[in-house]
Amino acid sequence: MVEVIEATPLSVPESDALRFLPEGPYQIAPGKLSWVGIQHGADATHGSLNRYDLGSGENISQDLPGRPGFAFPCRTENRFVVGCERELGFFDIATGNWEVFCEGVDRDVTNTIINDGLAFEDNLIFGTKDLEFATKKAGLYLYRGRDRQLIRLRDDQICSNGKATVAQNGQLALIDIDSPTRQVVRYQLDIDAGTLGEPKVILDLTSDPAVPDGAILTPDGSGLIVAMFLPQSAAFGETRLYDIATGDCQKVWRTPLSTQNTCPALVEHDGSLKLVITTAVENMSQQDRAVCSNAGKLFIADSGFKVGDWSPPVYQA
Repeated sequence: MVEVIEATPLSVPESDALRFLPEGPYQIAPGKLSWVGIQHGADATHGSLNRYDLGSGENISQDLPGRPGFAFPCRTENRFVVGCERELGFFDIATGNWEVFCEGVDRDVTNTIINDGLAFEDNLIFGTKDLEFATKKAGLYLYRGRDRQLIRLRDDQICSNGKATVAQNGQLALIDIDSPTRQVVRYQLDIDAGTLGEPKVILDLTSDPAVPDGAILTPDGSGLIVAMFLPQSAAFGETRLYDIATGDCQKVWRTPLSTQNTCPALVEHDGSLKLVITTAVENMSQQDRAVCSNAGKLFIADSGFKVGDWSPPVYQA
């Protein structure tokens, strides 16, 4: 039987600009998380890095020089690695300085920007999205830290979203979502060679009305928590836990009056491991927004996992 948990909306974000497209929540310290506002409105050309304190309820928002897809804390204090537009760079939250270290993402196509990604040791694995959500031209990339090489793994995605790495039979595997396919696939990933194996579908959601968006592994690596983006009004949205081996849905976190779930994150808070879920207003009609009054808010719920079983990776650059 599938367990159903009701998530609680937080007071953040408060402005329409920040509620438009929140994604990429990530623990930066116990009780604190970062998240990105990909863009601050339908016609906006910039977004923000945000840091939220679950204890105080304070959110600090800092504009970035474009639209970010992801942001992860680095070992160096006050430093985040950010995928922004078609560049990778470091953003200093103390000074506001933006330092580009990699350019040329999707150099040979137009109208794409960096979207979701993950940090693995000193590497970054990330994808891009076609801003029209129509053409298979978006890339899937490995930025290999040891030699600072940008390697394109695929060039035929539309909207590259949730990602995770998992050790499998002594090899590294990449779990990946190209959202319009409504499938979750797994590849063997060889970082040394800079190559992917053939994709294997591990979750087929093609008959689902919602679209799989951001995703994270459970602490033991056996399950995948997937934010489901339902582009219509309803009483609630869903973020689901799937067993990777069987494909069975084991748990559902509901987000009341907010249907467009974008990304999940595990965050330690008050001695337990919470699930934080970002949701979005993007593309909602006025009628849908009238129903979905919590759209664009962050939500929090009990994850059911223990604090000692998990810690977030830090970019090792």
